[in-house]
Amino acid sequence: MGSKIYSYGRQTIEQDDIEAVAEVLKGKRLTQGQTVSDFEKALSEKFGSAFCTALSSGTAALHLAALSLGWQKGDIVITTPITFLASANCILYAGATPDFVDINENSYTLDVEKLEQKISLYKKKGKKIKAVVAVDYAGHPCDWKALRQLADKYGFQLVNDNCHALGAEIDDDIAYAAKYADLAVASFHPVKPITTGEGGAVLTNDNKIDEKIKLLRTHGIMKESSRFKVQSSKLSGPWYYEMQELGFNYRITDFQCALGISQLKKLDSFIQRRREIAAFYDEQFATDDRFIIPAVKNGIKHSYHLYPLQIKFDMIGLDKTEYFSRLKTNRIIAQVHYIPIHFQPYYQKRFGFRRDNFPVAERFYKREVSIPIYPLLEQEDLNYIVKTLKLCLE
Repeated sequence: MGSKIYSYGRQTIEQDDIEAVAEVLKGKRLTQGQTVSDFEKALSEKFGSAFCTALSSGTAALHLAALSLGWQKGDIVITTPITFLASANCILYAGATPDFVDINENSYTLDVEKLEQKISLYKKKGKKIKAVVAVDYAGHPCDWKALRQLADKYGFQLVNDNCHALGAEIDDDIAYAAKYADLAVASFHPVKPITTGEGGAVLTNDNKIDEKIKLLRTHGIMKESSRFKVQSSKLSGPWYYEMQELGFNYRITDFQCALGISQLKKLDSFIQRRREIAAFYDEQFATDDRFIIPAVKNGIKHSYHLYPLQIKFDMIGLDKTEYFSRLKTNRIIAQVHYIPIHFQPYYQKRFGFRRDNFPVAERFYKREVSIPIYPLLEQEDLNYIVKTLKLCLE
């Protein structure tokens, strides 16, 4: 244990994962093969969606989600300030206008009451929001029942940025994401619950959305003759294809999907171990008034992609930068999730956001420290991490 470095997250790769990838590497198709379709089918079955498209990253998935929903210039799309940049950048990729709603103080997800207040403010100005990108931050699902009710009431589209929350549940339902949202976006980055290296997916029950995403994934090219725009016997050769949209190369490889299939089989055990670690952390930090542990609402099963521990640095009189330096000296590489997006110079310059716009998110940012949580951590590791986190506050 003495030489270990503890980062906030890490992949779990085992021999059967390596063998699954090696098997595809020995085969004829490294890309655009059957293994991609097999992974998509496995994801759909696990998470209860009618359709699934696997992609090169979660960011690519968000981009194509925005385009498949038809966002364009003049559309207003709302998300949370406490998320990775891609959740908001996808709005810009489509030419739409982003805005934010502050987070709920307990769940750290988008505050539904404040969302309705913002919708009402726009309504008074004669404007309507196009969509909401709600993020299941750290692995805690948003209030999706309330969000669905608001979407139906006000007529906006609903996107679940589910990149943190594979394996989370609402009322014992692991398939909640595509159930409540128009589409759900997943990420398979190495620190996520399962990994394909880089990778992502869009899950939906809407056939038209799925068809559009599959088209955009490969340059906007259509190869099915029955769906060609130009019908002519002169164009009937097996080589013929049509570019019907301006698309991208957002394909994922077969060997990545082989890893994804292998990893998906272990998701339940990975999540169970994350919950055990979180329970230990809860027990160790709950009675120390220097800390605020992440709450879990009734009916929710958290997947703990992150363990966002809040530390009352202002009460302690310790600078957060100094604390991170002390942790690093003691082999703990913590992280902060996230710098509020409205703090970023690009968003401030282009849209006029200020540092006092979303006070709950800003207070959370000042206190939040993402501490190590991944299945490979053993009990002696956890004991060391807790002891060090406390000692470094002295």
